[in-house]
Amino acid sequence: RSEPYQASLLQDSVRRYLQLPADQTVLILHAKVAQKSYGNEKRFFCPPPCVYLCGPGWKLKQEQIKARELGEAGFRVCGYMGLDSMGSSLMETQKLSFEEQPDAKGFSCAKALYISDTDKRKHFRLVLRLFFSNGQEIGTFHSKLIKVISKPSQKKQSLKNTDLCISSGSKVSLFNRLRSQTVSTRYLSVEGGAFIASARQWAAFTLHLADERCTRSEFPLREGYIRYGSVVQLVCTASGVTLPPLIIRKVMKQYAMLDVDEPISQLHKCAFQFQGSDRMYLCLSTDKVIQFQASPCPKEANRELLNDGSCWTIISTETVEYTFSEGLACVREPVSPVPLIAALQLTGGGDVAMLEVQGEYFHAHLKVWFGDVEAETMYRSPKSLVCVVPDVSAFGSDWRWLRYPITVPLLLIRDDGLIYSSSFTFTYTPEQSCIPGQQVLSDIPQDSDKLLDSIHQEFTRTNFHLFMQT
Repeated sequence: RSEPYQASLLQDSVRRYLQLPADQTVLILHAKVAQKSYGNEKRFFCPPPCVYLCGPGWKLKQEQIKARELGEAGFRVCGYMGLDSMGSSLMETQKLSFEEQPDAKGFSCAKALYISDTDKRKHFRLVLRLFFSNGQEIGTFHSKLIKVISKPSQKKQSLKNTDLCISSGSKVSLFNRLRSQTVSTRYLSVEGGAFIASARQWAAFTLHLADERCTRSEFPLREGYIRYGSVVQLVCTASGVTLPPLIIRKVMKQYAMLDVDEPISQLHKCAFQFQGSDRMYLCLSTDKVIQFQASPCPKEANRELLNDGSCWTIISTETVEYTFSEGLACVREPVSPVPLIAALQLTGGGDVAMLEVQGEYFHAHLKVWFGDVEAETMYRSPKSLVCVVPDVSAFGSDWRWLRYPITVPLLLIRDDGLIYSSSFTFTYTPEQSCIPGQQVLSDIPQDSDKLLDSIHQEFTRTNFHLFMQT
């Protein structure tokens, strides 16, 4: 554990953070697969990897830099993004300049990244390095694994090989290229609560598989892989805005195929027919998203003729989020590696309850905190930390007569006071049960102090039950 004086300072800092979190978040959005370039061609990643800077901590950092009389120029954030196999030279990466959006988020994207045929890997990661314009390094951040493919698969996908299939509940991006021209690429996006076709920014949508027999008001979600002919719903991950139920159709030579039910694959051409409509399809017109009525094919009843704007390319996407806060600490080192928590595993109980924190980018200078209480922490590996769960009494005398569950946030804090928040919380819950030879609690009047005494004794004996939530 930390030294008593340092622990006291840290605890004050954590309490202030919990009252008014000043997080700085780096959000990376990227496609799950990348098409390899051959020879001198450059198949730029589509959609391009995007980076968002979110949270009030960035504004607070700007004010701190201004207070040190470095001026606003010292605060501007710039970055470099490249593939993880590249050397340390910044000349081999693409420079990112961030612009502030109306919602106060910083935004930038890497439009000119590609992987050549000289790179023989089947998977790679993107590497993002961020700096303040005064030269101070913020940190290094990695994307999730990206699978390399040579070209979109034209074969019928088999569920025995699910690498390229798209499952219900996964995130996708949709883009359109008129006459197959790269410069005409438009991405389905959301702006001001409305769906638009953007040439600059793309949105990630959760693709849900639904029961086609149900109405739109019901719309129960199902698990499984998405197949052509399925009824689906697209939900914007950032805004929650949704489209009406859609039937996803395979596209071949600008025809919607009505009788195909095979699994959907990465970078396939597809169309989205509004369920219950008369051949109306999701379509783009310049920057607007409209409905287009397809024409029936007189010779083949299982086909409908579409226009260019109704033909979309679908690809799975990933999102990785790094969140940190300097709090009252004076952080001189880069914030990376920023730990990511994936799962929690509780063992034991009572006075010997141990919690294993599983994830990525852990190191020996991290401590686990339950709210504003530091836990005795042991570093096991870059993917595992183990800590002793604090007794509920550590939260002060107010908790002595615990009758209701207590939920506290889980934090990871670096030695220098840098705070890494998480989406995980812990709930202490007292257990009320019978002890052999003891009076049954239900026999005690509910308004009696004896009931409280019995609950407290039983809680002290069992200590607590810990539940994990995200």
